Amino acid sequence: MPRPTRSFAAIAAIAAIEGLGLVIYAIFDIIEAVRVGITGPADVSNPAALFLLIVIYSVLGAGLLLVARAWWLMRTWQRGAFILAQVIALLVFFDLTQSSETLPRSVGLLIFLMAIAGIVLVFTPGVLRVFREAQRR
Repeated sequence: MPRPTRSFAAIAAIAAIEGLGLVIYAIFDIIEAVRVGITGPADVSNPAALFLLIVIYSVLGAGLLLVARAWWLMRTWQRGAFILAQVIALLVFFDLTQSSETLPRSVGLLIFLMAIAGIVLVFTPGVLRVFREAQRR
């Protein structure tokens, strides 16, 4: 098994951090619902909405963890899924960068910058070379 290049390792780290963050947030939502009950705006403060939110975060997080593993193993199927996840992260977390509170703004900025870095890294010459070689096989 080939050792991942720095670019592949960096992209794998970005995907793993994002995936783990989503899974942890889903677990946090479960804990908070048990601890203080379901709170928030009316359209998301019901059991069905909370369940759906937890499922979505868990599935997206697990998917990003699979994508991270594929980057680490230098596979080639994950590029589209990774780029789509980064575009979604850019759209979602840009709003957080506009928050008046420090923590949401900081988290939003961190994820926003990680998404940009991930997209840039996908198109570096070393990564593109691996994808071209895989297409030739």
